[in-house]
Amino acid sequence: MARILVADDEPGLREFVTDALELDAHTVVAAKDGREASKLLDERGFDLVITDLKMPGLTGIELLRKVRAEQPEVEVIVMTAHGTVDNAVEAMKLGAFEYLQKPLSGPDELRLLAHRALERRGLRDRVDGAERRAGTDPAGPPLTYGDPAMTPVVDAIDKVARTHATVLLLGESGTGKEVAAHAIHLRSPRASRPFMAINCAALSETLLESELFGHEKGAFTGASERQRGRLELAAGGTFFLDEIGEMKLELQAKLLRVLQERRYERIGGARTLEADVRWIAATNRDLRGMIATGAFREDLYHRLAVFPIKLPPLRDRPADLLPIARTLLVRIARDLKRSVPRLTPAAEKRLGTSSWRGNVRELANALERAAILADGDLIDAEHLWLEDGGPSAAGAAAPPGDGTVKPLAELEREAVLHALAVVGGNRRRAAELLGIGERTLYDKLKKYGVD
Repeated sequence: MARILVADDEPGLREFVTDALELDAHTVVAAKDGREASKLLDERGFDLVITDLKMPGLTGIELLRKVRAEQPEVEVIVMTAHGTVDNAVEAMKLGAFEYLQKPLSGPDELRLLAHRALERRGLRDRVDGAERRAGTDPAGPPLTYGDPAMTPVVDAIDKVARTHATVLLLGESGTGKEVAAHAIHLRSPRASRPFMAINCAALSETLLESELFGHEKGAFTGASERQRGRLELAAGGTFFLDEIGEMKLELQAKLLRVLQERRYERIGGARTLEADVRWIAATNRDLRGMIATGAFREDLYHRLAVFPIKLPPLRDRPADLLPIARTLLVRIARDLKRSVPRLTPAAEKRLGTSSWRGNVRELANALERAAILADGDLIDAEHLWLEDGGPSAAGAAAPPGDGTVKPLAELEREAVLHALAVVGGNRRRAAELLGIGERTLYDKLKKYGVD
């Protein structure tokens, strides 16, 4: 979790912001004014600064200048009272990540902005580190690869990133479509602005529309305050629509209008807002097949597929397997708060024998399980529970010993339950392993009567 500095001379607002961020398990330090915040910045390291603009002694603008000059890797979110938007614009020009207008509508918007700011900080750190290790300049491709199958993909990303063209990323679940979307954003003219992502399969149609466009107070039951949508929060940046094939037809029509006109309204609102974003969409579905069955709009498809890029599955990238595995082990070690484990030659050979139907996500799951099972810092073949023959796969959808054939529905049920067991009940990850959307998985579980 991140270390966040909050600076505001209003005790009530300081406490509100601190409580909201601590709910996400962040470490939050509060300063009563700009001078105290400046001193804390000199004494401690922070990942994010959230500051009021109007403070006695040292203003938020002055604090922002200090951060940009001395710790340019730290993101800054500024808070401004109604009527001082000009100051917020000045802050954005000086490099603030985003601004929030007081009074704050609620904790969700604050937490979402903090998450996005920290996400960009983390991405930049990873890219900068990769560039330092590779000895390349900042213009180099942010995707690390070695297999020839990835050469045309990286070349395409490199070329399209410098434009404002809409990109459609295609490929199986777990092939790295969101990583590619981040790479396009970081190489684009919009790299200094937000990268906003939304998973179309993870939300109901009503909630997805509200998340996209925002809503006005009283627009529907429970809308007690005005809520800015993610399109508004992403202004000037990149908007990533993951699992676009899961979006319902009615919302597809509304999205098409935004893509065509670059304008939209909040739910229940009359004021027209501008959608100043670069669009990237991704899917593991056959959109052309969905068009033929009437499940996806053809006009929306052509708006999204201005520049399609297909990502190859991991099984077609054998030269990338071990480099990706080593990168994942660094992340896993950080999450487990331990030293980075190494793979024995036997473990490396074992990894090379799997078909990796779940691609990089399946690989990440296998390595995380292995890191937990390994007693020391060496991962051996015996620690790797793989989908195509490891201990966790024993008996999963296996043919009965008496030669009878199980009904297809029963095999499907076993496959779904096995996927859930492999990922510890995480439905999103189970859906990714199965190559289906979360909503489809929910429907199947309901059909099987599984809680």
